Amino acid sequence: MSIEHRYQCEVPPEDDGERLDRFLAIRIPEYSRSQLRTAISRGEVLIDGRTAKPAYKLKASQSVFCELSKPAVVLPEPEDIPLDIIYEDDHLVAINKPASMVVHPAKGHWKGTLVSGLIHHFSKLSAVGGSQRPGIIHRLDRDTTGVIVVAKHDEAHSLIAKQFELRTTLKEYHCLTLGIPDRDRDLIDAPIGPHPYHRERMAIRRDHPKKRAAQTFYEVAERFRHIALVNVQPKTGRTHQIRVHMAHLGCPILADRLYGGRPVISRTFLKNGRDDEQSAESIEVLNRQALHAASLTIKHPFSGKELTFNAPYPNDFRQALNILRS
Repeated sequence: MSIEHRYQCEVPPEDDGERLDRFLAIRIPEYSRSQLRTAISRGEVLIDGRTAKPAYKLKASQSVFCELSKPAVVLPEPEDIPLDIIYEDDHLVAINKPASMVVHPAKGHWKGTLVSGLIHHFSKLSAVGGSQRPGIIHRLDRDTTGVIVVAKHDEAHSLIAKQFELRTTLKEYHCLTLGIPDRDRDLIDAPIGPHPYHRERMAIRRDHPKKRAAQTFYEVAERFRHIALVNVQPKTGRTHQIRVHMAHLGCPILADRLYGGRPVISRTFLKNGRDDEQSAESIEVLNRQALHAASLTIKHPFSGKELTFNAPYPNDFRQALNILRS
């Protein structure tokens, strides 16, 4: 057996009674829960030196030792998912991605992905990114909406990806922030790395060995009582970069559950800065981060012509902005 991943730990007191497969799924995100169940059943996981079943209830202080073989690749399946196509030619496609859509298959998100929609709608896509990511050059977070560019063949993929690598593309995002930046415009230059204890988050990590340089230029477009509409141009492309940088500025993106922007935004909060459950206007408007990839400018990989793709605001973002303006 070829070992792909090793993991060892002691069960902490707070996980006493937790199922083995669920315990490992949180700690080994590279494997889906079904893949971990298979590995446990194959004897690749030992509890105090003994094999166990996926549903085994762990006890505090027990030793967990894993030697996991490479998981079977789960290939995306075509799904008839409507796609909002902004631009298409023989080489590339630009799509306005909706909220709640994961770009490619990943743990917990094997269906309903952008990739599943792409392979249903297009007979040919680039293979540079591998069998799980056909056509995908770059990505957006699940609940971030807006422009994403897809390559139809490998040469187009490589040429467009090179533009992202050399930072010659121009990306503009629009976001609503909880709080108003002190300056009209500025450059945030702060390195990003793994959060010290929250697996799903990133953080400003100036001294961490895995830190990566990150720069974000922002400009305040409109100010309201307690919220701002901010135009953002990321100069680099780190995971959660805009969300981390705006939170670092003290103005997290509205309805950003990970970075402190309140989980749900109501009409009354938009209007008054507070919630009033007794009010008839206490209606949910936003329940995902108010971040939208508004435009992307690249050079066509073959003609060299400059192309700018613009994506209109989704309904929830537009409604929130209309309420603020009223």
